[in-house]
Amino acid sequence: MSCSDSRTDLGVRIRLIVGLLTAALLVYFWLLTDKALALLTSGTTAGIALGVGVLLLPVLGAVLVAFELRFGWQTQTLGRRLTADGGLPDDSVLPRRPSGRVDRDAADAHFEVVRTEVEAAPDDWRGWYRLAHAYDIAGDRKRAREAMRRAIELAGRESG
Repeated sequence: MSCSDSRTDLGVRIRLIVGLLTAALLVYFWLLTDKALALLTSGTTAGIALGVGVLLLPVLGAVLVAFELRFGWQTQTLGRRLTADGGLPDDSVLPRRPSGRVDRDAADAHFEVVRTEVEAAPDDWRGWYRLAHAYDIAGDRKRAREAMRRAIELAGRESG
């Protein structure tokens, strides 16, 4: 099996998992909405107040799920564009721990190289994408997401 085949298989599995989790959330939201409507029709002040509160949960949840799915889709789109350009980050050369994670010192050194690249071209979304990847392999998920949001923003300006 080639490397691209295993990536395709992983992509299919990820989509399946995301689909199943999203479906489970939708069922959960539907059940919450049903309980909220029962509370709203109870006729009591406390029941109505609780019903409004419970009704807000699936609405808020649906908005958050939509934002996360959109972020994932945009990230995947940029990844495809970067792959087509031949610039997708390759961390296969970095040393790994027995767990499979990239060695911390190697991840930090890789991060510094990519950070310098972004400082040299701060308006290039490709560099920000690679910076997000570098943050991710260094274990800093929060900054990885921030960098990816910046890449998405810059890519939108480029194509818009």
